[in-house]
Amino acid sequence: MENIALIESFSEFKDDKLIDRVTLMAILEDVFRNALKKKYGSDDNFDIIINPDKGDMEIWRNRVVVADGEVEDPNSEISLSEARKIEPDFEVGEEVSEEVKLIQLGRRAILALRQNLISKIHEHDNTNLYKQFKDLIGDIYTAEVHHVRPKAVILVDDEGNEIVLPKEKQIPSDFFRKGDNVRGIIENVELKGNKPQIIMSRTSEKFLEKLFEQEIPEVFDGLITVKKVVRIPGEKAKVAVDSYDDRIDPVGACVGMKGSRIHGIVRELGNENIDVINYTANTQLYITRALSPAKVSSVKIDEENKSAEVFLKLEEVSKAIGRGGHNIKLAGQLTGYELDVIREGNAPEEEDDVELTEFSDEIEGWVIEEFAKIGLDTARSILNQDVADLVRRTDLEEETILEVVRILKEEFED
Repeated sequence: MENIALIESFSEFKDDKLIDRVTLMAILEDVFRNALKKKYGSDDNFDIIINPDKGDMEIWRNRVVVADGEVEDPNSEISLSEARKIEPDFEVGEEVSEEVKLIQLGRRAILALRQNLISKIHEHDNTNLYKQFKDLIGDIYTAEVHHVRPKAVILVDDEGNEIVLPKEKQIPSDFFRKGDNVRGIIENVELKGNKPQIIMSRTSEKFLEKLFEQEIPEVFDGLITVKKVVRIPGEKAKVAVDSYDDRIDPVGACVGMKGSRIHGIVRELGNENIDVINYTANTQLYITRALSPAKVSSVKIDEENKSAEVFLKLEEVSKAIGRGGHNIKLAGQLTGYELDVIREGNAPEEEDDVELTEFSDEIEGWVIEEFAKIGLDTARSILNQDVADLVRRTDLEEETILEVVRILKEEFED
């Protein structure tokens, strides 16, 4: 009875964990052999017959009959008189097969058996889970918010697998509640002890690339290729696309009529501003396109140092730099060149302009840096701007900007 009861409990694991019959039998045999080794010192002379479907199991110990008094290894040898208690016609040299009941292993051993089985099945599950998600790295995955923690959001998929979305892998504007469905890419699978930890990311460039594949049929079909993606998550992104079919406009196909195709991606990424750029092998043209929406006058490239001087009219400089310097930073990452903005065509009244750094004794360095981020690094470049616009484009208070304007005006009045 004890054999049947134990096997029935093993069958529960098969049903719960969806382990195939061959794997379950291999795990069961391994567990029983470990128990036999502990009890008898070796399992070499044991036959284990398991049928989990029917709920039965047999363990047989095989021993060689030796003359009375000559038993050296009680596990592999049996005396003639003991053998004849099993079958009266046994002779020396013959093999005796005797069934071993689980109860003979002892109750502690049976409890250890069950615990070992649970451990082995969990190990099997974890190995399968690790392999399953290892193959999904770089793919979009959807899971439901189970718990929101300060440093991570814990997600659970339809199969009950736990997925971790760390705080640093979330878009700054992300806000999740229990029960929300969350999309991201499987970025990594790490083994923590024997348990795999599945890491999701929404800030990866790969996530944006995969969204293009998912949302834009021509990208999915391979008619349009995503050459490179660079992002400042939640703020701005630039995506270079190309097509080998001259009849297809890759940028137009990705953006869609009135932005219809790109809109879903922008919304998914917390209204991240996405510039889609037509890739070209012409470096000058590529840099010009990468600095969109600014209109570039000319580009001077230094191939040796992987840098370029970009010449722009004064009114285009702030567009090229972008809010917080995001536009020029991403353009540099996209093209692989360090970009230096050069103003051209200064107006006559700007000939006596003064670099903002000359005012470092009156204006704090971090304030000067804030202006530089949006391409304003001279006195007149700031004085030519509207104060309200400066408040909107920088992280400076209006009071601070007005004080800077006062200092700069005094310079030119003097």
